[in-house]
Amino acid sequence: MPTNPPMEHFPLAAPPYHGNSRAIGAGNAFDWLKQGWALFVVNPGVWIAITIVLLVLMLGLNIVPLVGTLAANLLTPLLGAGLLLACQKAADGQAPEVGDLFAGFKHNTGNLVMVGVFYMAAMLIVFLVVLMLGGGSVAGGLMMGRAAGIGLAFGGLLLAMLLSLVLSVPLFMALWFAPALVFFNNMAPLAALKASFNACLKNTLAFVVYGLIVLVLMFFAALPVGLGFLVLIPVLSGSIYASYRDIFVAN
Repeated sequence: MPTNPPMEHFPLAAPPYHGNSRAIGAGNAFDWLKQGWALFVVNPGVWIAITIVLLVLMLGLNIVPLVGTLAANLLTPLLGAGLLLACQKAADGQAPEVGDLFAGFKHNTGNLVMVGVFYMAAMLIVFLVVLMLGGGSVAGGLMMGRAAGIGLAFGGLLLAMLLSLVLSVPLFMALWFAPALVFFNNMAPLAALKASFNACLKNTLAFVVYGLIVLVLMFFAALPVGLGFLVLIPVLSGSIYASYRDIFVAN
């Protein structure tokens, strides 16, 4: 006897999201920061409270040598997802809460942890490479103790900084959108990292403009004993959410 096809259950599950992204203009970087500011000013008190909790948690972890730093890297995607949820709520006219910071520990936690594992492992590799290639020159120059040694140590320090920058940029490109894609779009960790990297590569000029503006903002945020970061961190979180909504489709 012919068998009946399985009945479909409604509502039908949404098709899997494949990380489709679009290219945007460099000027959109200004709009991301404007939107980040707009999300902050709606509930500044709550945002500052969220930022204080975040900073206390991250600083507390980084006090512990090596292990604490690795743990902080591991938790970065989970806490980042919480910040993005708070941004989504603010954008939808809802009031964000301090507890939103820990939303990544309740939704898609396993995949966010895997993104954190990738970030932790990659940062450890970057650290070891920089230490081996740049640290040796610094140590050797300091041991020489002469003018040539000082020059060698300075050159090693510059090499270490350059290596750290060159190796970190692709890592940050892969991580930029990954928490949002995992948390909001249920993407697998590796697929989200790949989609994030491709989206950043597709919009290199916009991110260069964004990065230059952020460097200036960070300089001014650091002037009043670093208190400006209580405002800048929520604004940047909002701008990351805005860039995600701007570049990725079906989000």
